[in-house]
Amino acid sequence: MTVQGIVLLVLFVAVLVVFGFVLRMLIRTLKLGKPEDRSGNIGQRINSVLVNVAAQARVLSQPAGLGHFLIFWGFVFITLGTIEHIIGMMVPTFSYTAVFGPVVAGVISWFQDILAFLVLLAIIVSLFRRFVLKPVRLKIDDPGARQEALFILTLIFALVVLMFGIKGAGILMGKVDPAYAPVSSFVSGLLQNRGLDLHVFENVLAWIHHLIIFFFLIYVPYSKHIHILGAIPNIYLRNLGPAGTLSRMDFEDESAEKFGNSEIRDFTWKQLLDLYACTECGRCQAACPAYLTEKPLSPFNMIHRMRAHLMDERGRLLKGEEGVEGTPVIPETMTTDEIWACTTCGACMQECPPFIEHVQKIVDLRRYLVMTESDFPQEMQAVFRNMEVNYNPWSIGFSTRADWAEGLNVPIASEKKEFDVLFWTGCAGSFDARGQSVMKAVVELFGKAEVDYAILGVEEMCCGETARRMGNEYLAQTLIDGNIDVLKKYNFKKVVTACPHCFNTFKVEYPQFGFEVEVMHHSEFLLDLLDEGRLKAGKIEPTRATYHDSCYLGRYNDILEQPRNILKQVSGVEITELGRTGKRSFCCGAGGGRMWMEEDIGRRINEERVGETTKLGVDSIFAACPYCITMFEDGLKAAEIENVRVKDIAEVLLESIE
Repeated sequence: MTVQGIVLLVLFVAVLVVFGFVLRMLIRTLKLGKPEDRSGNIGQRINSVLVNVAAQARVLSQPAGLGHFLIFWGFVFITLGTIEHIIGMMVPTFSYTAVFGPVVAGVISWFQDILAFLVLLAIIVSLFRRFVLKPVRLKIDDPGARQEALFILTLIFALVVLMFGIKGAGILMGKVDPAYAPVSSFVSGLLQNRGLDLHVFENVLAWIHHLIIFFFLIYVPYSKHIHILGAIPNIYLRNLGPAGTLSRMDFEDESAEKFGNSEIRDFTWKQLLDLYACTECGRCQAACPAYLTEKPLSPFNMIHRMRAHLMDERGRLLKGEEGVEGTPVIPETMTTDEIWACTTCGACMQECPPFIEHVQKIVDLRRYLVMTESDFPQEMQAVFRNMEVNYNPWSIGFSTRADWAEGLNVPIASEKKEFDVLFWTGCAGSFDARGQSVMKAVVELFGKAEVDYAILGVEEMCCGETARRMGNEYLAQTLIDGNIDVLKKYNFKKVVTACPHCFNTFKVEYPQFGFEVEVMHHSEFLLDLLDEGRLKAGKIEPTRATYHDSCYLGRYNDILEQPRNILKQVSGVEITELGRTGKRSFCCGAGGGRMWMEEDIGRRINEERVGETTKLGVDSIFAACPYCITMFEDGLKAAEIENVRVKDIAEVLLESIE
């Protein structure tokens, strides 16, 4: 081994040792978090890594992702070339040609050249977008983030240019086959006849190149590019269950000193790993209805600030001194206005390439504010009180829950005991006049199809969804336990509900409390009735309409085509799709308890969505959620639009049959 090789080896080992210590510190930092089981489903997890890391599927779901795809794979092949060159400097006889043969080595070289050139183009485009176009998703409240992005992109650009210089010199010295290096061949032409000592030139470029790589290894854990270390394990360990699931709190744990999360170590180790995984692409921000309507919340900034907070806190916390208290996340990192602005729509999580779970973090912070500090918007006090006393968010006595069904011959469970379908009406369907109209349409359709069903009537309580998303987990569990006790009294096959919030809660969260049953949204059930011939859609007055996907129906539970397939069977309905539709639907603004809170910051989310629908020139807006219907009707009133009607799909179907 040459002196140069020995120096490089010593330096390389030293860098690896430093990197190892830094990696150990990052792992120790994760261990500050609470336990969480993310084991099992190894095959599914490996497949997720292949799809979302190797194939970059979620990254490529948007056009801008192509640049990241090229940089990712370009960097992989540049690294392969770097490994060959570093080993070659230490062991002069080593090369990929000697190990793998000229064909394999040539293929590696060709891909390296082509991808590296595309990386240069991608970096130029990325710099133009970031510093000239300045898209919404890249806006961040940390001014240092833009400088860091410029620094990193400049270093990557330099690595690529240096690589072409090294390979270009290698071609002139006969070390690289020009047939497998088209771009480097062009560079070699620029270097030819320049009077350069090619060996010295190659060595100088190689040392600069390798020193930058070594610098990267030490710098990455302290930079935004920590996602290089965090994203792959985060994707492997991502939530494989339903997206809308919230963790269950154990109120029987006598060691608990508080409820919810107030400081960084209250989060689980997986929630802390999320902070390492963030690529700062800003896709979450560009999809967030709160941010896009000028609320203080940005999921992008939230994760960025929480990561900075974790880095600031870890020194003190890792010392392990007894009695060391962490700095509160609120107000140190986030404000209460940010926490309460979230609609829990899940758009941020739907867009996030490394599968960061934003909503659970926000709900955990809400839990602390509500259950430990009693710090929440004033209007929520009445909502909680109503749910405690009357088991619904409205200020209406629980004894009137079934009044909407008077005169309709709706079967009551307590009088029937055994039936096929339990129709869960929900609070909106029971107490809100608009929701009651939808319930009447559904039960009339059930009657026409001769469905064997019943409702709980006054025995039904709020499913607990609103309290849970608002952070009042104790109240939510009280309601859930009460409902389960009632449901276990009856013999039925499935639960059907017209409310996506109730649907998601029964399907996804009630199993956490020991109650599992088949759950169907009314769009699924009504479509089955149509397919079975028990109902037959007819005709309505011709209408140009659009269909709005509820967040908890479409994004969280993949029920996208069923409502549309019902509408397709109704003659006279012409559907025009919104720009933001399906899993990328824009929230109506009612989720996460926002239905019950004042919206006095920025623009109103429902009015934003109404504006989007009216630009289509439609005369009908169809939905499959009572909250969405209310928000649309309120938005239309605010805009003084009277010639657009809002209807549930059940109302449309019933109108066609009548």
